[in-house]
Amino acid sequence: MRIIVAGGSGFIGRPLVAGLAHDGHEVIVLTRRPEGAAELPSGASAVGWDGRTVTGWGGLVDGAGAVINLAGAGLADARWTDGRRRKLVESRTQPTEAVVEAIAAASHRPAVLLQASAIGYYGFRGDAIITEATDQGQGFLPELCAAWERASEPVEAAGVRRVLLRTGGMVLGLGGGALPKMALPFKLFAGGPIGSGRQYASWIHEDDEIGAIRFLLEDQGAAGPYNLAAPQPVTNAQLGKALAQALHRPYWLPAPSFALRLLLGELADVLLESARVVPERLLAAGYRHRFPRLDAALADLYGR
Repeated sequence: MRIIVAGGSGFIGRPLVAGLAHDGHEVIVLTRRPEGAAELPSGASAVGWDGRTVTGWGGLVDGAGAVINLAGAGLADARWTDGRRRKLVESRTQPTEAVVEAIAAASHRPAVLLQASAIGYYGFRGDAIITEATDQGQGFLPELCAAWERASEPVEAAGVRRVLLRTGGMVLGLGGGALPKMALPFKLFAGGPIGSGRQYASWIHEDDEIGAIRFLLEDQGAAGPYNLAAPQPVTNAQLGKALAQALHRPYWLPAPSFALRLLLGELADVLLESARVVPERLLAAGYRHRFPRLDAALADLYGR
């Protein structure tokens, strides 16, 4: 099957593309840096695009079996100024609109679009358990995720199955994401709670992130939103203590809320506020996590 992957050169995209190609799929990666094609595995190729239009690649969707859209600028890459907010929105909605345009123009449309989103859709709810049935929250993050999801909605009218991948707050892996940054102060013997430590954090091992995407790609009955998170969210204190244990480091030096807000601005809410998200629909569909427990996930990553 031919599979188009937008954002296929990122932290999640790279191993996802490698796995799909290994299993015999023809994988086409849409990227702003096609010169990096030499790094792709056998069976995968890169096609350049501008992240906004269908120029140069739109016709490849005709006859493809699936499109996976992971494109979007990193939330934690910079402070959320007005300009950065625009960048975060445009880097998600513009590629998605281009994907929708390519699908609409295809004579033989793909069976499914797997559209990236995030649990930021729900906002922050304290200790309340959040499932896919929870409504949209308030604030910038929920509005960003809702706009991202709405941009892909027209494919349903074209008869294409649409799956929304609401990824958990932390995808745990050593090749990118939040974990290497979070682990650094622990490695320097300066790790400890962030804020109160009582706020909930939803996480998922990178193997389960990719495994869930593959599962939803192949499950022809899967449609709508799915929380890509481990079934056991943890508090920030539980996360920090588990990370300290995995690294054989102390857990002692707190990061005060006021200092984080001074340093990061509104972005600090991602670390200080609580989102207790569980993957209710994913579990009901039959997906079984390789790493449902945090201690096992960290032991796998750090070899201890």
